[in-house]
Amino acid sequence: MNNRKAELETLRADLKARLARYEAHQHREDGALDKDFEEQATQTQNDEVVDSLESEVRVELVQIERALERIAHGLGDECESCGEPIDPRRLQVLPYTTVCVDCAED
Repeated sequence: MNNRKAELETLRADLKARLARYEAHQHREDGALDKDFEEQATQTQNDEVVDSLESEVRVELVQIERALERIAHGLGDECESCGEPIDPRRLQVLPYTTVCVDCAED
């Protein structure tokens, strides 16, 4: 359990750093979009990709915070839907999961 908690804390720190980079990109101070239409299109497309990545990171951070909260309350290995133990192999692959395979598929 402590190993999982440490892994989640490391993952959380990495994601927060990534989120800061995405936010810095989105709020860049190098002025308006380039005047060249092709460059504008590319820049807009890049911004959309960064927006999508930023959203994914935010979702994952919420999941990590939830998993850490459950670990702190001694419920980290228990499915929050059915109360059954979560398979350790699932936790190894998805350390931030809070549901067992059966409940995840429902």
